[in-house]
Amino acid sequence: MRLLLYTGKGGVGKTSVAAATALRTAELGYKTIVLSTDAAHSLADSFDLPLGNEPHSIAPNLWGQETQMSDTIEHYWGTIKDWLVALMSWRGMDEIVADEMAVLPGMEELANLLYIANYCDQDDYQVIIVDCAPTGETLRLLSFPEVLRWWMEKLFPIERRAASLIRPLVRPWLDIPFPGNDVFDSVQNLYKQLDKTRSLLTKPELSSVRLVVNAEKMVIKEAQRTYTYLNLYGYSTDLVVCNRLIPEQVEDSYFKSWKESQGRYLQVIEEGFNPLPILTAPLFAQEVVGIPRLKLMADAIYRDKDPTQLFYVGRPQTIDRADGHYVLGLSLPFTSKEKISLLRNNDELVIRVGDYRRNVVLPHILVNLSVEQAKFEGNQLKIHFTEPIPKSSQNKYRRKSKRG
Repeated sequence: MRLLLYTGKGGVGKTSVAAATALRTAELGYKTIVLSTDAAHSLADSFDLPLGNEPHSIAPNLWGQETQMSDTIEHYWGTIKDWLVALMSWRGMDEIVADEMAVLPGMEELANLLYIANYCDQDDYQVIIVDCAPTGETLRLLSFPEVLRWWMEKLFPIERRAASLIRPLVRPWLDIPFPGNDVFDSVQNLYKQLDKTRSLLTKPELSSVRLVVNAEKMVIKEAQRTYTYLNLYGYSTDLVVCNRLIPEQVEDSYFKSWKESQGRYLQVIEEGFNPLPILTAPLFAQEVVGIPRLKLMADAIYRDKDPTQLFYVGRPQTIDRADGHYVLGLSLPFTSKEKISLLRNNDELVIRVGDYRRNVVLPHILVNLSVEQAKFEGNQLKIHFTEPIPKSSQNKYRRKSKRG
């Protein structure tokens, strides 16, 4: 099985590239599903066919889906949502408003992740292609399991114990809808599904994120930032597709400066994203809509290549032993040491790059070692760990952390 995610700045043509890729993999004999996780779906428009919340047959070996949040949330979030509605209604909120408010921020990302997990579990498809939302929403989608992991490990056990102790004492006196075990069980099951999804998405032999760009300055800058954050969260990127290049045979003087500009920026893309392979697609004479034109795009991009192949194998995170100490390496291209902050908190490293933060749970081998130094070398943040932290120092550090 292969899981391919296509993302990029809004308007670069990622939906067309994802749809064209799906057609090519289906033609090669792979049972393929392509689904859109963008709230403003355009996958059906690209195929020029109706699509809905259930997989819809498009061509031999190919199905398409535009995910709808409501059905998935009702299935996985129903028990939790019912309790939230009851709690808000108890506080005097109108029931209809409470029902709307119970769908919390991030639920759309959650719903889309669960679709991906389910298709991987069912094993009905050999290739799953995801037409992702623009980069900002995609990063929220991919970071969602990481955020939930922290809450589940740090706060969830405390909340559950506290509720089980307080519930029998308070219920006889106040008619407060305290969460029951069914609510906590639903949260735990939801977390297990998301944690499994993240595990699938971070397997480079299974999952690849692919960046779709245009040869334009602002698009390239956003793609570079996205590539940095994908590496921060441990997601493998194996390909860049540069779309809408003006063909050489276009000789009209009106396009001369555009062609020269695109030539310069294509070189920037090739040099900046090296060693990632760069595939290109031309600016077609007509809008790329419908199966015949999508097939032309697939031919232009992949030629005789199989889109399911791993175009590049690299590790965003490494652990090596050198000169008697361990070195944790994180690949963070297109950034600088001034934009990175690092905090050690017991068995976690909190790494912030720009506006994004990741809590890296340290492997067992590094938990009892202290951070000696952190260096930014080339595109890598290298964190050096040395001999074990004395217990007295650990206790002192914990007291300091609690005060902070």
